[in-house]
Parts: sequence; C-alpha cells; structure tokens
Amino acid sequence: MENILVTGGAGYIGSHTVKALAESDEFSPVVFDSLVTGHREAVPESVPFVKGDIHDGDFVAETLEKYHIAGVIHFAAFSLVGESMTNPLKYYNNNVEGTLHLLEGMKQAGVDKIVFSSTAAVYGEPEKTPIMEDFPHNPTNVYGRTKLVIENMMRDCTNAYGLQYAALRYFNAAGAAEGGYIGEDHNPETHLIPLILKTAQGVRDHISIYGTDYPTPDGTCIRDYIHVVDLAQAHILAMKYLLQGGESNYFNLGSEKGFSVREMIEAAKKVTGKDFKVLEEGRRAGDPAVLIASSQKSKKVLGWKPCHSSIEEIIASAWNWHVNHPYGYSKK
Repeated sequence: MENILVTGGAGYIGSHTVKALAESDEFSPVVFDSLVTGHREAVPESVPFVKGDIHDGDFVAETLEKYHIAGVIHFAAFSLVGESMTNPLKYYNNNVEGTLHLLEGMKQAGVDKIVFSSTAAVYGEPEKTPIMEDFPHNPTNVYGRTKLVIENMMRDCTNAYGLQYAALRYFNAAGAAEGGYIGEDHNPETHLIPLILKTAQGVRDHISIYGTDYPTPDGTCIRDYIHVVDLAQAHILAMKYLLQGGESNYFNLGSEKGFSVREMIEAAKKVTGKDFKVLEEGRRAGDPAVLIASSQKSKKVLGWKPCHSSIEEIIASAWNWHVNHPYGYSKK
C-alpha cells in the first residue's frame, strides 16, 4: 500500500478522494488540511489527519517523511471566482505561493509525484466546444489565472528537478457520495446545484437565473456536470499513472454532455418533488454561454470512465446529502 498525502483533504472534492483512496486496495490516504475552509467531520477517524498549512514547506517535508509518502494529491486552494476578482492578492498568496512552498517541501523530502486539482477556468471563454486540452489558455478570472500559473510552475519543476505531475482540469463538480455522509458545504455557497437544493429545502427563498438571452436553446448557460465520485476515481487513476512512470501531463475531466440552468432547475424539481421560486436576472460578467469538455484524452491515457454522471443521479445524491445536512456540517 502506497501512502498518499491529500492536501485540502477535508474539502469537498478532497474528502471524496480520501474516501476513494481509503476504499482502494493500493493506497492509504493521509490528510493535510488547515481547516480554513475544510471540515474535520468530512475525514473519517480512521484516516491520519495532519492539521497544517502548505505555506510551511519544512512542516510539509517533515510530514512527507514521517508518513513515507509516495505522492501528493493537491486540492488546497481558495476557489471562489467572484472573491478572486475582488481580492486577487489573497488568491495569489494562497494558491500560488502556497503551492510554491508545497513543491519546496516535496523537493526537500524527495517526493516527486503530484496530482494537481486544476480547473476548466484556465481556458477562459473558448471559441468552440467541446474543449480540448490544447485549446488556448486565456482565463477570464483570477482563480483561473492562479491555477494556470501553478501548472506552469509545475512544468518548470519537471524540467529542472524531474517532478512528475498530472494536472486535472475539471468542469462542474457536483453530487455527493452514496450514504449522504459527506457532501458539498461551502461558505458562501456559489455552486448551482447546492443553491437549487437549498431553495428546494426552504433554506433559501429563491434561486436566480443569471442571463436568459444566451445563444443556447433555452437562453440560459450550458455547463458540463461531473459527479464528484467520478472525479475522485480520476485522481486515483492519475496517481497510478504517475507511479507507473507516466510523464507530466494534463487532462480534462467532464461528462462531455451539457445541461442548461433551466434544465438543472427542472431536473431538481423532478428529483426532489418540490416546487420553488425562480427569479430571472441579468447576466453576470465573465459567464461563457457554453462550457463542455472533451474527456477523450483522460479516457485513453488514464483509462477513466465517468459512471455516475447522469443529471438525475448527481442531483439525487446531492439531495440526499442536503436532506441529512440542511446547514452543511454545521449543527445549526
């Protein structure tokens, strides 16, 4: 069994990846999280938990050596797009500088494999879809720019030090693990599906549609939703790829299907059996009309196949989490 350090392992996608690692026959997870945005309750008691900050490269190195870590899966980052535009230095400090110190700690400890949680935001507003990995990188927000800087930083470390990385650029992560024990809990919440479901629960008064005049069949934005359980498996496959000698590379992760905001709202009403208030508002700056991934490279190279990404399954799994945790991990 190889020990894998999961930075940000108490967060949404991180905790689902920790669960998948713990259930695998090949890996044992060790969680490294500052709990600034993560939740201790999202990590099983049976999984070693280290409270730490990736800015402390020496402590990262000590942890890597103590647990005999074979590779790192790196989620630790701030990810609120709107906040990244109003407070860019916070994002450059945490995401870019934090990763710099993490990489220094890895170099110090002699750990040279990292799977990086990147984003489709590195592409910005593509001229066509589906989006391929070799499309131009022109992020429209600071969050996407920080992730692109990190990808470039890792590439430079590959050239200079032999670091091997897999950057996973995913689209809209959604859903929750079976059983409803872990799920999506952000503060503030900005993702569409939890906002819809909180409205269905009555926790929120309404859900807003931002823009109804896009060049799409129903006038609302179209996005590619991928189940968080499928994303977790992709991280495991990427780590296997690196440990088996795979070269540094980057991969899109999406379902290759797009659904509009209106379609998501109607699907949620059907799954939950609830009706709720929907308000139509103006467009938000920087929202592309259509974002759909091509995941052919990840399927071919990593052997990845999304198995849970029907919209009904995604929404039903998320609904199960929200019903059991109307205020997230909080006991409110």
